[in-house]
Amino acid sequence: MSHAAVSETFADRLADLGHLDAQRIRTRPAPGTATLDDLVRANGQGDGLCELIDHTLVEKAMSYEASVVAATILSILRQFINPRKLGIVSGADGMFRLIPGNVRGPDVAYASRDRFADGKFPSEAYPSMSPDLAVEVLSLGNTKAEMTRKRIEYFHSGVRLVWIVDCRSRSIAVYTAPDDVVILNEEATLTGGEVLPHFQTPVSAFFEDLDSLSKSPARS
Repeated sequence: MSHAAVSETFADRLADLGHLDAQRIRTRPAPGTATLDDLVRANGQGDGLCELIDHTLVEKAMSYEASVVAATILSILRQFINPRKLGIVSGADGMFRLIPGNVRGPDVAYASRDRFADGKFPSEAYPSMSPDLAVEVLSLGNTKAEMTRKRIEYFHSGVRLVWIVDCRSRSIAVYTAPDDVVILNEEATLTGGEVLPHFQTPVSAFFEDLDSLSKSPARS
């Protein structure tokens, strides 16, 4: 195959994946040939975190800002979910085999007890299941096409609710279907809908840590 043909093929793959930056694509193994074992190996090396998309290892784009906000969201959800024993909350390295050839790791996810076969915690590194709620916190490296594809995959695999969190605008896009969205600004209240009845929190709570350094520390 000529160099031009190889370049065109790689460009096509980048487009299929959501017009990603080429630097996010792992080239060993070759794109389109990666397996679940390759993903386990890649994520066990401590050199970034990858998802498996179309048998291609793709590095997750997560900035420090997005990581801080994701940690806050995880904490808020756990405070509601854990005392009620509703299910399990996981972070970005908690990945799910959603559809054949694809393993996704939402920045934060909630899986209800009913999602776990026989009520048992899965022993696989990446279980074949989907969460009820998937949360993605946008980073500069994310593209619109990438997030659209990811959102469609989530709902296709059985996810019931998707939150797309934008740190720059301090807003949350709440999806109950791939194209059914409500945008909440920082002054709004976010609820869990049918997925997490009775859960509610100010949208601003997700971004509190971003302002914490501008506030004086508490005196002991």
